[in-house]
Amino acid sequence: MEKRRLGQSSLDVPPIAFGCNVFGWTADEKTSFALLDAWLEAGFNFLDTADVYSRWHPGNSGGESEVIIGKWLKARGNRDRIVVATKLAAEMGPGKSGLSRAYMQTAVEDSLRRLQTDYIDLYQSHRDDPETPIEETLSAYAALIKQGKVREIGASNFSAERLAQSLKVSSENGLPRYQSLQPQYSLVERAEFEGQLEDLCLAEKVGVIGYYSLASGFLTGKYRSRADTEGRARGSRAAKYLNDHGLRVLKALDEVATRYEAKPGQIALAWLIARPSVTAPIASATTLEQLGELAEAAKIELDAESIQKIDAASKPV
Repeated sequence: MEKRRLGQSSLDVPPIAFGCNVFGWTADEKTSFALLDAWLEAGFNFLDTADVYSRWHPGNSGGESEVIIGKWLKARGNRDRIVVATKLAAEMGPGKSGLSRAYMQTAVEDSLRRLQTDYIDLYQSHRDDPETPIEETLSAYAALIKQGKVREIGASNFSAERLAQSLKVSSENGLPRYQSLQPQYSLVERAEFEGQLEDLCLAEKVGVIGYYSLASGFLTGKYRSRADTEGRARGSRAAKYLNDHGLRVLKALDEVATRYEAKPGQIALAWLIARPSVTAPIASATTLEQLGELAEAAKIELDAESIQKIDAASKPV
């Protein structure tokens, strides 16, 4: 399995990260264990989760995904083989959010307990916290790294301006730097990342692990009409792409997929993997069949003509 260095960090990761937001939501514990076993068997070991996953699901309070991963790590005894990425800062309850030193100290202990581990490989600021000084946040990360609880840090959903400011504070004060950025990035969501953010990540050698890489399943091609989205857990999220632009992207993916004897979603991931700025797109699966398709996507090397065709069809309107 090809490994890629994540930014300038000590972490080498495979070209696709498994998005564990489905655990405790659309994948129960038994299914999650089967998916994790198969993912590792296929040669992948990069897992992305967050403390808040999956708080949005009725009956959940957050932490469900981390708990399942923790049980799996303990049951399999394979912690040293896995790169675990999790996040903090999203609201976990009243007064439980943000990137203040005090909250970070609490949040990391909660995540470590749920994950049943002594350390987190990549600890990410889930979203920016303009109320807390950047230096306070990075100093808190420095303390966690010194304590051995965190190996590397990353940012998620940061603007180019705030990421640049954070990198500047790191450099000027000898503090840990964000080694990765997790933006929303897919063929139907290009505008937010491409431009200033992508240029900054390339210039500063910040790794990129974009989320919603398959646009909530839309880019797999399973949602071709409004009727296809009805009664599906992520159907409402995918429905917004059922427009001329989205359907044009699917047409291009269909055409390229035929050439490669692949599926549209695999081509969408292959396009992201080929992007010079991207280290590893994040994608989820809830069945072994879907997981197998993700694994095969990493083997597809698109030629320049295919990339150009997809580029043209998906160019932001």
